[in-house]
Amino acid sequence: MNHRKAIAGLSATASFLYLGYQYKKEILRFVYEQKLKFHPGNGNNYAVINAGSNPDTILTGKTIGYLGSSVTFGAASGHVSFVEYIARRNRGKYVKEAVSGTTLVDEGEDSYIRRMKKMDPDTKFDAFVVQLSTNDATQNKKLGTISQSGLYDTKTITGAMEYIISYVKNTWHCPVLFYTNARYESEAYAVMVQRLKELQKKHVIGVIDLYTDDAFNDITDEQRNLYMADPIHPTKAGYLQWWTPEIEKQMISYLDSLYNE
Repeated sequence: MNHRKAIAGLSATASFLYLGYQYKKEILRFVYEQKLKFHPGNGNNYAVINAGSNPDTILTGKTIGYLGSSVTFGAASGHVSFVEYIARRNRGKYVKEAVSGTTLVDEGEDSYIRRMKKMDPDTKFDAFVVQLSTNDATQNKKLGTISQSGLYDTKTITGAMEYIISYVKNTWHCPVLFYTNARYESEAYAVMVQRLKELQKKHVIGVIDLYTDDAFNDITDEQRNLYMADPIHPTKAGYLQWWTPEIEKQMISYLDSLYNE
């Protein structure tokens, strides 16, 4: 009986400590988000309503699907990202499936693949955009190899990317594009970007490469302080003034190339 009481006591203690840890995480997250509200790059002048309007292009009025993690979500910008700006500027619609901290690699219910499979297969997407998640690099997920058989190891970064490409094309029958983060210090992420470019040739997808583009990354320290909340996450100003115009330009170029062949 004493043995059982001891086990029950340890279990209760563990549960209490876990709840305390979760509570502390939520408090820290709340404090961080409140602090970000006062970041100069998150001022009201950068709100989506002030995003302006573009002339008609191939993006005008289109419905775009987005799959990603914190950068697609807008974790440091009041849950607003380039997704909302592009829709506003091009009078389009979007479905944004983005959860912070999640990975391409299929581990857990919040992985890209699990969430993608919950998206409505009957949605009429004109294009589908996937974030090359920094979390896979940070968490040291296995890169894997490019499949030669059509069977994809979704427990690896490469296999997960190939699976997502195949699933999107077979489900929504629309063009697929991946986008990378702007440049930050990460050897693992640089390797992921290179692998993505190798998959571009195999699968015929669009790649919006913000990472290796020297001209795109050539900004002043003053601009970087305004545009980025940290090395990975943009502010509203960063999305609106820096990322959105470049992502739009490359999306238009890729989609034009497909439909004007």
